[in-house]
Amino acid sequence: MTDFSYQLYSSRKFGPLEATLEMVAKCGYKQVEAYDGLYEDLYRLEKALASNSLSMPTGHFDLALIEKAPNRVIEIAKRLGMTTVIVPYLSPEDRPCDANGWAKFGVRLSEAGKPILDSGLTFGWHNHDFEFNTLEGGEKPLDLILQSENDLLLELDLAWIAVGEESPVEWVKKYANILVSVHLKDIAPKGECLSEDGWADIGHGTMNWAETMDAVRKTKCVYFVMEHDNPSDDVRFAQRSIAAAKKF
Repeated sequence: MTDFSYQLYSSRKFGPLEATLEMVAKCGYKQVEAYDGLYEDLYRLEKALASNSLSMPTGHFDLALIEKAPNRVIEIAKRLGMTTVIVPYLSPEDRPCDANGWAKFGVRLSEAGKPILDSGLTFGWHNHDFEFNTLEGGEKPLDLILQSENDLLLELDLAWIAVGEESPVEWVKKYANILVSVHLKDIAPKGECLSEDGWADIGHGTMNWAETMDAVRKTKCVYFVMEHDNPSDDVRFAQRSIAAAKKF
């Protein structure tokens, strides 16, 4: 039986934190994934996690913080019981425009991750759709990020791969050996759920979950994280998504 995780970013517009974690636990989640905004009050977060018997094995951290204060990131991660630190995003203005730039970014990630790895934690990258843009030489940014021998693991956001007009199954297979986590996210049929930015609850959109999850389960993936970028009702999303995911 899979222990599903819940990306707390999905509930950033709701809350408070204690109510969100209680809701998540009642829905049957055993784990949650954190994001940067939650690290300001670690005592509160620790207490709320313990009260609801939830673990937090993974967390998203801004790359700038990792580069500037790696010891602080390590302290946060270990205090919260994390095993994996994940860089989730690169702002548009910071994204390279060519293959050489993306290869250099991969080296930058590798350097940033060294203190994290030395501390006994693992270190990963989380994709969006821009990593699947075809560059002038035919390369994909994600391949260039991962090409160096940098011990970088991968958290694949399966729906963003589809938004990038690529096959989630093929990318899961391609990086099966370094896949530590997946984001389970669904895409609404065209023209639907516009108030929710076109995203859908897991199992209620257009993603082929049977085929995709079959591929994921054949990899080394450890964590299965539910996410919706802009739900109008986070309780509805949490409930319907875990109910559907248990059938995959």
